[in-house]
Amino acid sequence: MQLAPLAADRATRLISAFSGAHVLVVGDAMLDKFIVGRVTRISPEAPVPVVAFDHESYRIGGAANVAHNVAALGGHVSLISVMGQDDNGTALMRGCREAGIEAGCIATDSDRVTTTKVRIVTERNQQVARVDYETDKEIGGDVEAGIIEAVRQHGATASAIIVSDYLKGSVTKAVMMAAVEAAQRQDIPVLVDPKIPHIDYYAGATLITPNHHEAEIATHSRIRSVLDAHLAAHAFRDRARCESILMTRGDQGMWLLAADAEGELPAVAREVADVTGAGDTVIAAMALAMAAGGTMIEAAHLANQAAGIAVAKFGAATVSPAELVRAVSATADA
Repeated sequence: MQLAPLAADRATRLISAFSGAHVLVVGDAMLDKFIVGRVTRISPEAPVPVVAFDHESYRIGGAANVAHNVAALGGHVSLISVMGQDDNGTALMRGCREAGIEAGCIATDSDRVTTTKVRIVTERNQQVARVDYETDKEIGGDVEAGIIEAVRQHGATASAIIVSDYLKGSVTKAVMMAAVEAAQRQDIPVLVDPKIPHIDYYAGATLITPNHHEAEIATHSRIRSVLDAHLAAHAFRDRARCESILMTRGDQGMWLLAADAEGELPAVAREVADVTGAGDTVIAAMALAMAAGGTMIEAAHLANQAAGIAVAKFGAATVSPAELVRAVSATADA
């Protein structure tokens, strides 16, 4: 049971309206650091490759990558998150400014380190190792109170709210409740990219976007067919107490369970280079399309196309409005 198609002219009008949308992103911002080098031998000290350093680079990740995707797609975006008082936090802030992200509230916490993923990568984009710096305890006290106040303040001018939860401590039950309440006051959608240990936090969300692995864990099921996806989506919605579910299923596409529609979206056939951050692209496109006046089905179509573009790129990638318009047109012409 496939969802009704989205006409190319309607898709183009929605994409052009992204520029008028203001999306508030709340969640766990992080920094991705890449150390790139050449591998020509194995270490005599241990059976591991020796990487001869060539260069290093930084990208913003987590909730910051969600915000980057919103900005790249043409929307206005504000970010609310927490970081440590360290050099990686300074680099994260600089990356956000360069990406056109407004710091609605980037609180600093002296008891935390800025969440940073250091990847050692070969020149051929093969990952050798990853080192994570993080503090995953939940925020509290004055830091949590400041985040909640920022959600209330910036939510009052938003067209949509995204909660990007990576279990790094920024998303507490009280923060999530503040996001839902702000969305209800403004009659705007609140979308959640979830982590299953926090599933009870998300009650009242407009849309949750689990991948099929997360849906399997939450519903104690195996998803191998369309019927499995249908049953798991309903069980997940009941468990999370939200309105709608958009389940991403990798090369099997997506499954949407909305208040007024249900069905699948086949994956857009493109060469897959890297699925890192594809979920960030999906939820950013969904939020923008809904903020621009699109239905949930229309938003899901655009999110599916955006994901197909993102996975063809290396690393946590973004998508431009022009790329999305071209993809929609190409699908319509096929």
